[in-house]
Amino acid sequence: MQDVMLDLETMGNGPQAAIIAIGAVEFDIPTQQIGERFYTVIDLESAVARGGVMDASTVLWWLKQSDAARAAFDRGGEHIAVALQQFAGWMENRAKRDDVRVWGNGAAFDNVILASAYRRSGTPQPWQFWNDRCYRTVKAQYPAVKMQRNGTHHNAVDDAESQARHLIAMMPSNDTGNGPRQAQLAEGPR
Repeated sequence: MQDVMLDLETMGNGPQAAIIAIGAVEFDIPTQQIGERFYTVIDLESAVARGGVMDASTVLWWLKQSDAARAAFDRGGEHIAVALQQFAGWMENRAKRDDVRVWGNGAAFDNVILASAYRRSGTPQPWQFWNDRCYRTVKAQYPAVKMQRNGTHHNAVDDAESQARHLIAMMPSNDTGNGPRQAQLAEGPR
């Protein structure tokens, strides 16, 4: 599969934001398939110790989210260095070619924040910078195509899968080349 949808949960909104979860799902636009998922929760203390920045407005925003969304962080998490290694290992199987595209929700959010965390750790990011893609930009082009959420809203991997399915639905169909797909999205492995 040539595409990966990335979603982060953070305690900030700038490029140095402290990451508390990484979620990703591989997907294939032409076949409308969803592939393997990646998910890890990150220990907030370790993210801050490695230069991640928290901001009060984001912390307050998290306090207003659902119990299900916040529950993921009750059990602690991996040290940020371990989480970055785990994600790099997962990406290694996908990024053997230089053409794997990594999509994030916003040109200045998910991909930028994760790349910044890799730079702070002294580790190369596991995708080519020229393959960064912006899901939010495509979403703005097709406002009539509504997202159908799967799983828990603000759970990084559930959001990544919902965004991937939404992106597939917005892409031009293979048969006409015009307009978004209207077909049901194929179920992939979970």
